[in-house]
Amino acid sequence: MASKKNNPKEVTENDSNSRRDFIKKSGLFTALAFTPPSLVMASENKWDEKIAEYLETVPLSIEVNGKKHNLNIEPRTTLLDLLREQLQLTGTKKGCDHGQCGACTVHVNGTRILSCLTLASMQQNAEVTTIEGLSKGKKLHPMQEAFIKHDGFQCGYCTPGQIMSGIACIKEGHANSREEIREYMSGNICRCGAYHNIVDAITEVKEGGKEL
Repeated sequence: MASKKNNPKEVTENDSNSRRDFIKKSGLFTALAFTPPSLVMASENKWDEKIAEYLETVPLSIEVNGKKHNLNIEPRTTLLDLLREQLQLTGTKKGCDHGQCGACTVHVNGTRILSCLTLASMQQNAEVTTIEGLSKGKKLHPMQEAFIKHDGFQCGYCTPGQIMSGIACIKEGHANSREEIREYMSGNICRCGAYHNIVDAITEVKEGGKEL
């Protein structure tokens, strides 16, 4: 093996690299030493992330169950998460989160939608009705009363979405027969197999002719 003394060129390159490393590290330490304490504190408190979060939000004006809300939300927030996480309206359930079970069904401007597939930022000035907005004080909505009467709620997890779809089914004019009700309620998958009782409840409300 060749020694440093026997290879002057290698000795010169190694010394040069060491000097460059020393200068770089010295510059870094110097920059840290002169960094204002306020910047260090800001970094520790994650202010940069908070500022970025503020700048990355969009304003949203929305009416939910008759109450107006002016919010700043992340553009990627779904209507379901807005209702449950920010407005604390947890009656609307998160089931599959892929628009396949119907548990998250709500009404937007009178039309039923799957809130897990709907961006909240797209609902500017919309009127949203959730399961919490159906009753008037202690007076239940006719569909809620019918579900209780016919034992249509079973375990209860899918019930809010079933009730919202049942109301929409009648309003849309798709409750003229038991077969038609089943067809237009098929987007709401009930894990308890309570379709018979749910159809009974919807049929009674339809035939009762009460205002929905």
